[in-house]
Amino acid sequence: MQIITTVKEIRTLVKEWKRQGQTIGFVPTMGYLHEGHASLMKAARKECDKVVASIFVNPMQFGVNEDLDSYPRDLEADAKLCEAIGVDLIFHPEVEEMYAEGFCSFVDMNGLTKELCGKSRPIHFRGVCTVVSKLFNIVTPDRAYFGQKDAQQLAVIRRMVKDLNMDIEIIGCPIIREEDGLAKSSRNTYLNDEERKAALILSQTIRLGEQLIKDGVLNTKELITAMKENIAKEPMAKIDYVEAVSMDTIEKVDKIEGMVLVAMAVYIGKTRLIDNFIIEA
Repeated sequence: MQIITTVKEIRTLVKEWKRQGQTIGFVPTMGYLHEGHASLMKAARKECDKVVASIFVNPMQFGVNEDLDSYPRDLEADAKLCEAIGVDLIFHPEVEEMYAEGFCSFVDMNGLTKELCGKSRPIHFRGVCTVVSKLFNIVTPDRAYFGQKDAQQLAVIRRMVKDLNMDIEIIGCPIIREEDGLAKSSRNTYLNDEERKAALILSQTIRLGEQLIKDGVLNTKELITAMKENIAKEPMAKIDYVEAVSMDTIEKVDKIEGMVLVAMAVYIGKTRLIDNFIIEA
């Protein structure tokens, strides 16, 4: 496995792979990898001849007073995980390699980014779309793999690829959870022992929402009210949002019909965690 830091190097290698007729699977990450990332890499390894993972903490998607400086980093551990899975190449550029002096070109989106995380993190998805489009241009993969935990991001990337006619297949992969149900996240490391226990309110509320729908609760106002009331039972939890939206448009819906994303963001202490489920009715 190689670790490459420059655009020139990775383009040269990928061109050679493509000249040999090999397919490229790509997993973009911000590092501090866990089993959720590993599941994406394993899917890519199973389906593609070559697998590239990027590790780049993208400053453009962090707002003022967010956790850019404290975001966890451990390239050595990340490289061991990637190598064990069979990743062929890690692309690990410096910020200056991705955003040269005077950088002033961006990829932005309307509609899908106005609700959920886009409402409380207004610059976030411009940063995501810009960096992912740059990575797609650099790596030129056949398939790219994203986790359902970031379901709005998955929808945004799919729409960007469609709108900009990018010749890439976007593969969504299921949420990977801890044994007690907490969705895997690099930010889980921010939680102390008490907060870690409190964070289980997210997955518990996800299960509640799924059960309510199974029991026939299809009115989203009733569903969301019950889920918020459940979260409110945990004193350490502060709700950012709990919403039900169309999976295609990320617009709020009044009834569970078609493909619906039920998503939440909740602060446990200072740590913002997200979770969701997708239901088709």
